[in-house]
Amino acid sequence: MSTTLFAESTVADFSQDTWWIWVLKAVFIIVYLILSVILALWVERRGLGRMQTRRGPNRVGPWGFFQAFADATKLLIKEDMWLAGAEKVMYFLAPVIAATCAFTIMAVLPMGPSVSMFHHMTPLQLTDSPVAVLFVLAVASLGEYGLVFGGWAAHSTLPLYGSVRSATQMISYELALGLSLVSVFISAGSMSTSGIVAAQQPLWNVITLFPAFCIYLVAMFGETNRLPFDLPEAEGELVAGHHTEYSSMKFGWYYLSEYINMLNVSMIAATCFLGGWQAGPIMTSIYKIWGGDPNVGWMPMLWFFLKTWFFMFIMIWVRATLLRMRYDHFMKLGWKILIPAALLWLFCVIAIQGVAAFATISRTQMMIGIVAVFIVLVVLIWIFAGKEDRQGEPSASSGGFIAPSEEFDAFAGGFPVPPLPGQQLPPSPRAQRTKPVNVTTQEVAHE
Repeated sequence: MSTTLFAESTVADFSQDTWWIWVLKAVFIIVYLILSVILALWVERRGLGRMQTRRGPNRVGPWGFFQAFADATKLLIKEDMWLAGAEKVMYFLAPVIAATCAFTIMAVLPMGPSVSMFHHMTPLQLTDSPVAVLFVLAVASLGEYGLVFGGWAAHSTLPLYGSVRSATQMISYELALGLSLVSVFISAGSMSTSGIVAAQQPLWNVITLFPAFCIYLVAMFGETNRLPFDLPEAEGELVAGHHTEYSSMKFGWYYLSEYINMLNVSMIAATCFLGGWQAGPIMTSIYKIWGGDPNVGWMPMLWFFLKTWFFMFIMIWVRATLLRMRYDHFMKLGWKILIPAALLWLFCVIAIQGVAAFATISRTQMMIGIVAVFIVLVVLIWIFAGKEDRQGEPSASSGGFIAPSEEFDAFAGGFPVPPLPGQQLPPSPRAQRTKPVNVTTQEVAHE
């Protein structure tokens, strides 16, 4: 961890790059993302099948591998429908915005160190910037406009509900996600992605900044609309959310951007918390036995892709395991738990970094201090601020129930809504009209 709050940014050297190297890198990124989506579809379907004790796709190609190609072909040749009452320009641009932003994020993520490409030394990265992390967050926020415009431009009720849900979800969970990344570039002393990777030597941020990693791990599910946070696309309520009224490749761009965003958040997690393309101390020690270095040449690309697919598998595993949350619980998790926890952790990191700027302390002492301050603050907040939430819990003195704090009318807004903690639904009219029928044994014997 850096001993100063701000340090000179470390940006990759692109001085030997030419225009055709930029083109090669850009084409590689596009092809890699598209092929990775096809592979992700197959891995997810087969993986979910195994986890849910069923076969999954097994007809098209060996082990059903070509099923994703068949689905892509169907989207390409399917009739392209246009709604008569839609806002034509935004209706068309919305999926384009979502897909363009999804493809853009990988441009600043390093896949490896500098290598020789046709006698030119160039980093395995399209571009870098002293504020690359802010660029990633900005592009991710712009991608949300594609979802919002898609639901609004269709002039249909359910897509509009899905787009509004997506906007509120993005605001709450992107705040927590961004705050978790703030502690990363404060500890690294750089907002450059290559600088963050270089700062994770020899310890990765998943160890030194574990609370930030946990917050990011939860928030990335909300950022990508994946189970258990797929409320903007909940088929039981909204049919398909913002892309309900889309067909053919307009729907395909939404579908593609969703899986590319899964890859994006996985690559960001690998870059910011798992050392990026670095092999790690264990693999480095194993390679040193044979006199090799796993962090030079083209081999680091393999470590980067393996780390990315580690997070992809976690997202697939969670989809097969957890159920969809209720919407008020989902928003409470974002605003009352994740964001305060991220702010608290950020305060601890800044406090210890400030102490380290005026005192000579080791990395181990710094981490012990951060963890100790974080635990103490969490306990204090739970003791003094948690009383409000615990007032709605059952107690023995009240017979296991607490009287509602206010009268609740489920149809006050014109449509039914669930009760909040402390509220209680009125008795059912059907239960009042229906009287219980008590049949005694004597009456049965008489009959």
